Amino acid sequence: MTLQQLKYADAVATCGSLSEAARRVFVTQPTLTEAIRTLEEELRIAIFTRSSRGVALTHEGEEFLASARQILDDAALIQQKYTGKAVRRPQFAVSCQHFAFAVEAFMEVVRENDAESYDFTFRETVTSEIIDDVARHRSEIGMLYLSRRNERAIMKILRKEELVFEELFAARPHVFLGRKHPLAKKKIIKPQELDDYPYLTYEQGIENALYFAEEVMPSLDRKKNIRVRDRATMTNLVLGLNGFTVSSGAHGKSYSSDIISIPLKMDDSIRVGIVRRDGVTLSAAGASFVKALRARVANLSSCSSS
Repeated sequence: MTLQQLKYADAVATCGSLSEAARRVFVTQPTLTEAIRTLEEELRIAIFTRSSRGVALTHEGEEFLASARQILDDAALIQQKYTGKAVRRPQFAVSCQHFAFAVEAFMEVVRENDAESYDFTFRETVTSEIIDDVARHRSEIGMLYLSRRNERAIMKILRKEELVFEELFAARPHVFLGRKHPLAKKKIIKPQELDDYPYLTYEQGIENALYFAEEVMPSLDRKKNIRVRDRATMTNLVLGLNGFTVSSGAHGKSYSSDIISIPLKMDDSIRVGIVRRDGVTLSAAGASFVKALRARVANLSSCSSS
């Protein structure tokens, strides 16, 4: 087994395609395919499954890749220490629900990275894909929330995928609305007071089970519902239609100053946290991201307990 073979396996897992991986590591596809085949024979495991849709990691392959990436990172640190050159581009990917403070933490990690090149990914996506991305090694870290309504179902899925949830903070539900909204001067808002206003929620695609929703208040309880896919559209509709959404009340400095959060009178709690693979050490970038997250949530402009 060689470092080059580990690099090839890492590239295939990242790209999900032998042809794309071959381009990334500057070898022909037959050379890459033969290197992976030899590695699998040596280790006596199937690292990947092949199909018309591409390649995917097997369960044994997932365990192997976690170790392989740690070896590649350690080797890169040693070479950089003694040669002064970064020989492996730092790689990091995170998948999360729509948290503005997570974007700010990610930007901090990018700024801290002093490599000449890097390959980072930030995915704001649906809940089911967040879990799948982390389980399939497409992302090192996921971010989502748990509540009384979804915790049992989500935790069951995480345990099945050998993932763990680490809480960042807990908050009471808040209503997000515009500063000019008729309810903007309220100290606390009751759910029934929102009946005449559009409820903005994030669309979850084909996996639209209630426990995958990003909002703690079910849309089934509302008369007017609008589903969106991104934060920019959400903000525009909240402001343009006197709409509202429900979240933790925690937002970062980059969040629109025209949006405010007001506590919702609702007997529930929102626990926001990260999802990661059980027993796998975070990369340097992953650890920096979690550190930045914890610093952000400790200094959020809107106190989660307000």
